[in-house]
Amino acid sequence: MARVAKSIIFWVNKLEAFGFIAAQAARGEISFPTSVNAALRLQLALDNPDCHIEDAIKLVLGEPQLAARTVALANSAAFNRPGEGPLTNVRAAVMRIGYRSLQTLVASLVVRQFGARIVDPGVRAKAEQLWEHTAHVAALSQVIARRVTFVNPDTAMFAAIVHEVGGFYLLSRADEFPGLLDEDPEKWAELCEEVVSREVMKKLFIPEPVSSAIEALRDGWLSMPPSTLLDTLLLANQFAPVPSPLAPQLPEMPEHSDSVLDFIVDDAMLKSILEESSEEVKSMSAALLV
Repeated sequence: MARVAKSIIFWVNKLEAFGFIAAQAARGEISFPTSVNAALRLQLALDNPDCHIEDAIKLVLGEPQLAARTVALANSAAFNRPGEGPLTNVRAAVMRIGYRSLQTLVASLVVRQFGARIVDPGVRAKAEQLWEHTAHVAALSQVIARRVTFVNPDTAMFAAIVHEVGGFYLLSRADEFPGLLDEDPEKWAELCEEVVSREVMKKLFIPEPVSSAIEALRDGWLSMPPSTLLDTLLLANQFAPVPSPLAPQLPEMPEHSDSVLDFIVDDAMLKSILEESSEEVKSMSAALLV
């Protein structure tokens, strides 16, 4: 009887915790790590069509971690063409990678920082797995956008980087509520994450076409032929070799070999996409995705 009573109390406390976090989010009370604020200032500046390259460079230099990653990204295999020497300064790095890639780098830094304040080893392990999942989905989204759906590959990668931002935020709050992300048969975490994700994306000024695709992920269905940002994210999540530790209930797609998708992405093409995306993750691991 005592065990049952304890279980009920824990369930009620857990439900209250989800309710508290969701209510905070709905009121716009989203708490970001201090290091995120500098990145957000840069993101806002980059969203301004009148942003001058000099202003962007100054903002990058104002955040040491971002400055280091910008140079590392510019020197990665994705941007450093054969015969070109390594870049050693932020100005040249920004000029090489361009605004779009810089925006994606900023988004990755923001998302990554949510896990920086996690203390509990178990929760930190979940955050690391969620980031690994995000990295693979980002690389896959870029390749799938280029070869299958023909949406903008930079937009696809950006959307993939931030598509689990609600989950990262919940993980960042889990230290305050022990057991928050333990087994959840009632799926309160999913409901809470939907609210949190929507509000965090507002705070991060995620463009509406991107936020709409992310919000539609949980209940979205793949269109034939796949041609939208949502389709890109659905396919990337389906084929990602590392699952999300938060186990989002995305719509199930039929087995690849038995579906109409096989006429668009046959086994040979799928193998090629997986290999290319794997190389993409490796080439960017030192800069963007770690």
